[in-house]
Formats: sequence, C-alpha cells, structure tokens
Amino acid sequence: MPYRPILGRFLQKPEDAGRVRVAVRVRPRNDEDLYYDSELIDCLELQPELRRLKLRKNNWSSESYIFDDVFTESASQKRVYEAVAKPVVETVLSGYNGTVMAYGQTGTGKTYTIGSLGNDNSSERGIMVRALEDVLAEISPGLDNLSISYLQLYLEAIHDLLAPDKNNIALTKDSKSGEVCLPGATVVEISDIDQFLQVLQTGEKNRHASNTKMNARSSRSHAILVVHIQRSSKGKDENEFLSVNINNSEEFPHLSAFFKSKLLIIDLAGSERIDESGVDGQMLEEAKFINLSLNSLGKCINALAENSTHIPTRDSKLTRLLSDSFGGTARTSLIITVSPSARHYSQTSSTIMFGQRAMKVVNAVKLKEDYDSESKYRKLECQIDSLTSELEKQQKDKLHLERRLYEREMTLAEAENKLFEAEKKLAVAEEKPAATSEQGQVEGSTYQVTVAFNEMEVTDLMRKLEEKRSRHAKMEQQLTEFLQNGTWKFAEATSMINLLIKLENHQAAAVASPRTQAMVIWFALIPIALLSLYFLW
Repeated sequence: MPYRPILGRFLQKPEDAGRVRVAVRVRPRNDEDLYYDSELIDCLELQPELRRLKLRKNNWSSESYIFDDVFTESASQKRVYEAVAKPVVETVLSGYNGTVMAYGQTGTGKTYTIGSLGNDNSSERGIMVRALEDVLAEISPGLDNLSISYLQLYLEAIHDLLAPDKNNIALTKDSKSGEVCLPGATVVEISDIDQFLQVLQTGEKNRHASNTKMNARSSRSHAILVVHIQRSSKGKDENEFLSVNINNSEEFPHLSAFFKSKLLIIDLAGSERIDESGVDGQMLEEAKFINLSLNSLGKCINALAENSTHIPTRDSKLTRLLSDSFGGTARTSLIITVSPSARHYSQTSSTIMFGQRAMKVVNAVKLKEDYDSESKYRKLECQIDSLTSELEKQQKDKLHLERRLYEREMTLAEAENKLFEAEKKLAVAEEKPAATSEQGQVEGSTYQVTVAFNEMEVTDLMRKLEEKRSRHAKMEQQLTEFLQNGTWKFAEATSMINLLIKLENHQAAAVASPRTQAMVIWFALIPIALLSLYFLW
C-alpha cells in the first residue's frame, strides 16, 4: 500500500489542520501525596473516553475542560507517544516543521514523558527516544540525512549540552526561510538509535538539575532537542507523498528538490512557587528566569489565542525559539502534566488554563520544500567546464564540417551542371526520333539498292563463269579432238618420215651428192616443225 502520512487527529476537521493539539497527563500519586492528602479528595476527575477533565474547586463545584487527549496515571509511555508525538513526527518526515513540548508544574512528570531513556526498561522510553526510532526507521541511508543538536536555556542563555564550553549561543533568523536558527550549536549526525542514546546521555549529564522540596531532581533549565531531517525527493519507493509534492514543483525545474524539516522536542522546566519549592541563592535566580520565560510564553499564547496584532516573542529567548511553533508554520503538539493532589490546585488550574488557551492557536502549516542550490551550483560549475571544453571541440569540428560542406557544395554544383547537360541532351534526343526514322528509311532504301546491285553483279559473274566453264569445256573438247587428230597426224608423219628415210636410203645409193641429202633432210623437217607449232598454239 502506498505511503500516506498519517496526520492523526490533525485532519479531523479542515479548520483544525494547523491547530495546536493539547493533551493532558496526570501523574500517579506519590508517597507525599498519600501522606498529606489522606483526608482530601483528588482535585481532578478524568473522563478519558470523552477526552474531558473536571477540575474540582471543592466537594460541590467543578469545571469541565475538553482536550485532544486525556491520559490517566496508568497510561503507558507508548500510548502517550502515539497519541501526542507520532502524528507530528510523521508530518516532519513528510516535509513540515514540528514541535512537541511538555509544560507543567515541577515534579509532574515532564522529563519522564519527554526525555526518559529507558535504560533499564525499554517500555519506559520517552518521546525523544521513540521519535528518533521512528525517524531512523523511515529515512533512507545514503539519500537522507539525520542530525541533532541538544541545548538548554539556562538563565536566559542558550548552552550547548554536547559542548559545555559553548554557553552563550546566539539566536539568529534565517533571511531566506524566516526561521530562527542556532548557527553556533554542535550538530551530530545520527546513524542508529544506540548512537543517539549515547549522545542523549552525554547531554543529560551536562544539564542543570537540583533537589528541591517539590522534586528530588528538578530541572533548572529548558531542554531543547533539535532534530534536523533532510530527505531527498528520491527516497523510498513507498513515499508517494514525497514524490508527488516535490516533483510537481515548477518554480525551479532544473534543481533537485528535497525536504529540509526540523523537529523540536522541548522539556520545559517546571513552573514553581518560591514558597512551595523553598529555593534560595542560585536556585532562586534559576527559578526567577524559569518563571520569566514561562510567563513570556503564556503572554504569547494569550495574544495568539485572541488574534492580537502584536505577539511579544522578543520578551524571551524561549518565545523567540518557539516563534515557529506557536503562530508559525510548524505542526505543534503540547502535553501538559498535572498533579492530582488538591494541595497543588492553583498550579494545576494555571496549567489547565494554559493548555486551553494553547488549543486556540492555529498555525499556518507549510511544507518545507527546498532546493539543493549549493551542490547544484558546484555541479553546474563542473558542467560548465565540461561544456566549455566540449564547445571548443565542437567549434573545431564545425570548421572541419564547414570545409567539408563547401567541398560537397562544389561537388553538388558540378553534379547539377552535369545533370543539366544530360537533361539538355535528353531533350535534344527526344526531338530527333522522327528525323532518325526518316534517315533509317533512306538508309534502308540505299541498302536495298546496294543489295540489288550486288545481286546483279553476282548474277553477271555467275553468267560469265558459266560462259567460261562452257568455253573451257569446248576447248577441252577441241583439245581432245586436236590431240586425237595430232596423234593420227603424228603417226602419219612418222610413217611419212619412215617412208622418206627409206626413200632417202634408196636414193642415197642413186644420188650420193650433198646437195641432194640436204634437200631430203629439209623436206623431212618441215612437217615436224608445222606439227610442233600447232601444239604450241
């Protein structure tokens, strides 16, 4: 289930959201009360179920008063804490300032209610210890921060209980938040409850206390525990309330928001009558300052209850310290402690009236959202250095890119020129299809004529070839016939030569002269020469 701050009865009615809550606790009777009041009835009648208390003036007259809670003497420490202080602690964890304070007569159990350490019995632990237990259980280690200061207001001077040498700490007002702060106080970071108990024990040892007739250990100073809580907006996942309120801020969108709340837990010194307490000397001085500061607080409560335009907070350091708790921006819960003894009727009545007036005070509760400006400033300085170097690098890269861009632009211009030329050529080419077609037809006609002419030449050549073949065949035939005729003629010539030789031989004998022989040889050679010439042709 998502975390929701339990504001308890703070949110019972819208008009009660910032009202100071007041509870009353009656201390048990002690031995002294039993001894002196054996014949007297109690001055108080409690009706816790009705949250009502009756103050008896005598046996037949009483007045009724309504409080936010009424605790009998048997009420446990746990029950008192859960009803009175826990709602305030939860609102502080949600980012608001808060105050838990105990007021009452000396010896009525204020220190027990507020500051009991419960060393022997943890059930006896008071509001301080139980509040820190709850805070430690809720914060996130590493993300959140918890620290405390422990002070006392003694003789109208603020002393540091954790550093006794600091005995006059100044009260200042934060110019930014308007809150009262203690810049000189010791601040101790708390990590666990055991460490807190040790710090608290150290502080208790340094607190002023004395033995009086009213109280064996009467506090002579107002003890003030200041709990500083700083919570990151990135806390636990279940803290939905935190993330909703912090992350929706639009005032500083670039700063990480966080809570910086403060819890005051105050154990006021008891009011006392000098004649009853029997103090003198230094203790008398202490009593005067205690009563003075309580009286100033009462005046402020009265002025706030009556909606006065002037609140006398500067009359005392106590009222200045509590200016945010009463009439300021904090959630405040007050527990008043009273004695049931009739001997203390006057003090009890005064305490009850103080509580009644305090219930009329309404605070303007305000969320303490802040921004980590200092760490953010340091972080931004580092980022500026980093960004400066990055900027220089980017400028160099820019120059390089500009050069490359110029080169690319030139290349692009050339490409555009080429594209223009190509488009121009394409346009010219698109205008030539008709002319190209006509030229093709002319070339085709020329080709056909050429082919026809070539065919005629081939035909003529074929014709001439056939003629040559025919002539060759005829010549072959003639040659054959000639050969045949020549062979016959050769044979005839041979016969004739043989005949002539024979004739020559016959005539040789008869005509033996050279002239006759020469003529015979000449007439024999003539036919042979003619035959040779014929073959050669």
